[in-house]
Amino acid sequence: MSSGKRKPMSQINVVPYIDVMLVLLIIFMITAPLIQQGVEVELPQAAANPMNPDQDEPVVVTVDKKGKYFLDIGDEPSKPISASKLVNRVAAVRSLKPKVPVLVRGDRQVDYGRVVEVMVLLQQAGIEKVGLMTDQPEK
Repeated sequence: MSSGKRKPMSQINVVPYIDVMLVLLIIFMITAPLIQQGVEVELPQAAANPMNPDQDEPVVVTVDKKGKYFLDIGDEPSKPISASKLVNRVAAVRSLKPKVPVLVRGDRQVDYGRVVEVMVLLQQAGIEKVGLMTDQPEK
């Protein structure tokens, strides 16, 4: 019947799975900052005061050098957005967070009229104060 000896149970070697997980973690850490930026814009330079770090995370509307609009919230922040979608999404955010700061990132080469159009669209969305993003001048 039983001889007193048991056969060892097979075990899974998890070391290769840990190696794969660490490689994926490194890839994620490298690519996450690159994905976050989204649209490349050359900001104008101005000696402006930085935002207060205690404020909520701002909503950023970008106008690239071709005059296209981008919004940093939503499912695809690196794809252009229409004016009506911009107004609807910003109005939705404002209804959830009335004090959220809204910033405009306008490329220095874009026509000034396009930046003004974005500011008018933001007014239509109920935003009363709009900040303009700049780079600090080189010294």
